[in-house]
Amino acid sequence: MDLDAVLRALADGTRRVIIDELAEREEQSLFEICVRLTEKHGIAISRQAVSKHLGILEAAGLIAVEWRGRTKLHSLEPAPLRALGRGWLANYVFEKESDK
Repeated sequence: MDLDAVLRALADGTRRVIIDELAEREEQSLFEICVRLTEKHGIAISRQAVSKHLGILEAAGLIAVEWRGRTKLHSLEPAPLRALGRGWLANYVFEKESDK
């Protein structure tokens, strides 16, 4: 896992919303993600902008892509988030015995 790529991907609020949406409902097309961003979150951005965000998330390993016919479906890949939580973040989030 490239920690820097994951953290850069998570640094953007729109990408975090996309991750939340994919966690709630797997296998969404670009169109479905755009609709959910607009209707549920009031985020009105172009399909091209959403596509760029998805590319960054995919490059960081945070989403998986599957083609079904001519439709590209996006799903959350939670492994990098879990690794981040169990690895580097665990040093700061969880209370250590010496901190008590």
